[in-house]
Amino acid sequence: MVQRQLPNPAELLELMKFKKPELDGRKRRLDAALTISDLRTIAKRRTPKAAFDYTDGSAEGEISLARARQAFEDVEFHPGILTPAPDVDTSVEILGGPSALPFGIAPTGFTRLMQTEGEVAGAGAAAAAGIPFTLSTLGTTSIEGVKAATLRQAQGPVPPRNWFQLYVMRDREISYELTRRAAAAGFDTLHFTVDTPVAGARLRDKRNGFSIPPQLTLGTIINAIPRPWWWFDFLTTPKLEFASLSTTGGTVGELLDAAMDPTISYDDLAVIRDLWPGKIVIKGVQTVEDAVRLRDVGVDGIVLSNHGGRQLDRAPVPFHLLPSVRTAVGDDFTVMIDTGIMNGADIVASVALGADFTLIGRAYLYGLMAGGRQGVDRAIAILRTEIERTMRLLGVASLAELEPRHVTQLQRLVPVARDAAESAAR
Repeated sequence: MVQRQLPNPAELLELMKFKKPELDGRKRRLDAALTISDLRTIAKRRTPKAAFDYTDGSAEGEISLARARQAFEDVEFHPGILTPAPDVDTSVEILGGPSALPFGIAPTGFTRLMQTEGEVAGAGAAAAAGIPFTLSTLGTTSIEGVKAATLRQAQGPVPPRNWFQLYVMRDREISYELTRRAAAAGFDTLHFTVDTPVAGARLRDKRNGFSIPPQLTLGTIINAIPRPWWWFDFLTTPKLEFASLSTTGGTVGELLDAAMDPTISYDDLAVIRDLWPGKIVIKGVQTVEDAVRLRDVGVDGIVLSNHGGRQLDRAPVPFHLLPSVRTAVGDDFTVMIDTGIMNGADIVASVALGADFTLIGRAYLYGLMAGGRQGVDRAIAILRTEIERTMRLLGVASLAELEPRHVTQLQRLVPVARDAAESAAR
């Protein structure tokens, strides 16, 4: 028989401890976000459709982005046992300097369109976290503005670092001047971007009638009615423009078109290398052969990237390409990776399979749209927690202990053998 008794009020009070209510609405919604996907949900609710879709979408059928995210989901980890890792070291040396975490913020264009704090929020959060921030040629905060934001927020033992992403524009002198300005501002690494000979077909933007700067239509006004805070920020803050290009002349559309140039070549790379005093990496590498050639011409590293799926749809998945590239270029060449990273476990898997570093784009922008600077801080904190937890569960105390044995890439997309395909064609 179960013995029953009247409830003891004192014992009930011990069980019924109510959480103190959070009166700050922004902090309350960000604290409730436990994953980057949660931040995305908040961002979608708070941002007009055209701006959100510009961030969230990719090219044509969005196959490249879907495959990249699926590749990270199709990972099987192999944890060690009886290898205690109560404390983990997430720091890494990358391109001649430290980073407190194995990821930095990738370059994104039009960032103040998503949320008015834009690159200032990203650079400040990165500096506070001790990770690099990369400014895009098409950024909406100037080179000098990002440098100032970084210096204001620098704290802790890891010095702040800024990187600059360069499009070689049709008017080469514009790119040369940007290179000189970034060097003068103390940016230590240049991302020479090679995957944008022409703009990809971003169909969500076309369907939304999206333009830079935004044009008010009946549809955008109706969509904005439940989001007055976004329009208030947009209309009461400085003009949205390509800040580093604001003195070069031309409309926003003309500058965007000028950034896409199918004639760039190794000759342009040679010129930029002569101008740039720091490290130079090539962003947008998508084949093993190109990775090897770039190593042989002496660049400091590469970023395996298909531009977040925003250029050539059905392009190679960078995470799938990673092991082959690492084997081909050897251990002493810097290989970084982006596209599709939504979880700290994605970053751990990338490091285990040979990446020296990773870059996040959409993951940071979801945080920005969800809550400005505080939202970016939250995105970084989520990824940090996931990285640390995954490392502990794998039984590794440092990133250097991660090896290919810790990860299996499960296969959904298996290439057809060339000889079989040729036989079938005959």
